[in-house]
Amino acid sequence: MHEDALIPIGKVVGTHGIKGYLKVISYAESLASFAPGKHIALRQEGKPVVTFKIESARPHKRGILLVLEGVASIDAAKAWIGYELCVDKTALPEPERGAYYWHQIIGLEVFTIDDRRLGRVAAIFPTGSNDVYVVDDGNKKLLIPAIDSVVVDIDLTRKTLRVDLPEGLED
Repeated sequence: MHEDALIPIGKVVGTHGIKGYLKVISYAESLASFAPGKHIALRQEGKPVVTFKIESARPHKRGILLVLEGVASIDAAKAWIGYELCVDKTALPEPERGAYYWHQIIGLEVFTIDDRRLGRVAAIFPTGSNDVYVVDDGNKKLLIPAIDSVVVDIDLTRKTLRVDLPEGLED
């Protein structure tokens, strides 16, 4: 996996038990991203990227318990706490028409329908009904619901996202 093509799909936040299980917070919508037999890269700034084969993954509380080939003890697992779990974006399937991966949205410049710049999408978080875009202009953050009535256009070529803000959202 080439490091420039890696996108994060989760983060190791702890261990579970004594057999090397990793507690993972997933950014992926589906457990399928962690299917047994797939390869996953672990990355932390300033350290080399290491690739592992996934042995198993299962839901656990608000995250996932992940077992990686070669990580078979609590001591081996502790070494990976804080690492991002990444996949090669070239291996991802094309999203459905009108759907986007988070890595495509994060970093886009956000404008209102009357061309006022609001900032860049700094992060995305899911809620029960829709995602929310965190737009940062350097001074403040604005939370924008990712729903059709608000997000009117996404232009990946121009790297822009256009929104029609509901009354009072920007105040």
